[in-house]
Amino acid sequence: MSKTTTIDAVTEEFAQRHPHDTSNILISRRQSTWYVALAIAFVCGLIYRWDVTLCVVNFFFAFLYFCIIVFRVATVVHSVVGHGETRVSEEQMAGLKPSELPVFTILIPLYREANVAEKIIRNLNKMDYPQKKLDIKLLLEEDDQMTIDAVAAVDLPKCYDVIVVPDALPKTKPKACNHGLKRAKGDICVIYDAEDNPDPDQLKKVAWAFKHAPDDVACIQAKLNFYNPRQNLLTRWFTIEYSTTFDLFLPGLQSMNIPMPLGGTSNHFRTRALQEIGGWDPFNVTEDCDLGVRLYKMGYRTNMIDSTTWEEANPKLWNWVRQRSRWVKGFFQTHLTHMRHPMRTVRALGIWGTFGFLVSVGASSLMMVLNVPIWIMGGTYFYLAAKAMSNGYGLWEILKGPRDWLPGSNVWPMIYYGPKEDPMWSSLSIFFFVIACILLLANFVFVAIHCLACVKRKFYYLLPMALLMPIYWVLISIGAWKGFLQLFTNPFYWEKTIHGLTTATGEPPPDASAA
Repeated sequence: MSKTTTIDAVTEEFAQRHPHDTSNILISRRQSTWYVALAIAFVCGLIYRWDVTLCVVNFFFAFLYFCIIVFRVATVVHSVVGHGETRVSEEQMAGLKPSELPVFTILIPLYREANVAEKIIRNLNKMDYPQKKLDIKLLLEEDDQMTIDAVAAVDLPKCYDVIVVPDALPKTKPKACNHGLKRAKGDICVIYDAEDNPDPDQLKKVAWAFKHAPDDVACIQAKLNFYNPRQNLLTRWFTIEYSTTFDLFLPGLQSMNIPMPLGGTSNHFRTRALQEIGGWDPFNVTEDCDLGVRLYKMGYRTNMIDSTTWEEANPKLWNWVRQRSRWVKGFFQTHLTHMRHPMRTVRALGIWGTFGFLVSVGASSLMMVLNVPIWIMGGTYFYLAAKAMSNGYGLWEILKGPRDWLPGSNVWPMIYYGPKEDPMWSSLSIFFFVIACILLLANFVFVAIHCLACVKRKFYYLLPMALLMPIYWVLISIGAWKGFLQLFTNPFYWEKTIHGLTTATGEPPPDASAA
């Protein structure tokens, strides 16, 4: 991260336009007061009746977990049976007259991407779209001389415009994109990342979709997936997750008319709408999620389109954890920013939109963090239950248990309660029982959804890996904890993801070890 402490004019302009809902302040004084009051109430509850307090808190989080399960199932159902994405045929694209095609501004933020800068230029040059209708902005950072030199060595067509972003805080992708937006010439604006390889006809499909969409459709999100799923176990799991998100979850959100947390790339905007809301929040490290909520607040909608941009799945574990921690940190930032004034958010999003936002952004991020202690508690129960069964006890005996149960016995009574029972062990029995039931239900439902995503993409070879996704969720929780802790220690730090670890054929490049 640069040592500069200055903030440029573009960032200051965004903060002035959005004084109440920008992430430049992590937690407002009002929010701090509210969270401190909750903590005090929890401590007082533990002192007064710790057993009742723990049960109330447990059932609250169990209910939250259950809501997330139901919500995910609902989005998948809407995606399968509804009209969750726009499909554009070859005949429809052929009907587009070249003279009537809109100008596309393509923003390519590049930071420490000297090894892949030429690759994205090569991929964009393959797009099936007239070059005279393209306005491509290569967004380079002033302190990144290696990437500047790499771009200078390429013979760029006239449609390219190199913009060097001033070395100022925050050092984030959205700040660079705002600089590009200031100089955008196109009717439609889209972001592609350095390693992206979009379908060649994607721009034509989007042009047709916008032409036939209502004016309140301000964004069309293409699907994202990976060209290297077979590289290792991590890339297989990552591919399953992305297939679930972009083929099932986001189309379902569209059908349910809920704020959509956008993908970080291949989101196509009406430029005037994007300029109207001031572009991206430069302080938010998951600016795509925040922008989806911001568009919804302004009365705009986002549609999915049946076109895919192929990206590189992170094949290196620590590189993947860094990327995941930034995403989760940004989701928390988005939740805290838009819940700074809850009633104002409810008025802007509506009750249904607010519920969808809370479940898909705030609650989902919280559960990624809480999964670790919940899995530990649930795992403790399953271990004790398995121990009891190995000693000859039946399922009903394990659930009910003898009334003379003591710690260390082979039976784990889960649902006993009443005034004659020991309050501590009675409370814990209910506590663990609810957690275990929710965990079983969640694992079954989410694994089934992942399998459905594999089938929809015709990635049948990934089905065995979908059954092992609970292991991947542990990795997600590790990344979530890293992002959650960094939220308080370094909230605006953009953890750079290293690209170029894989070739377009799915094989590691010759210099991958050096990268």
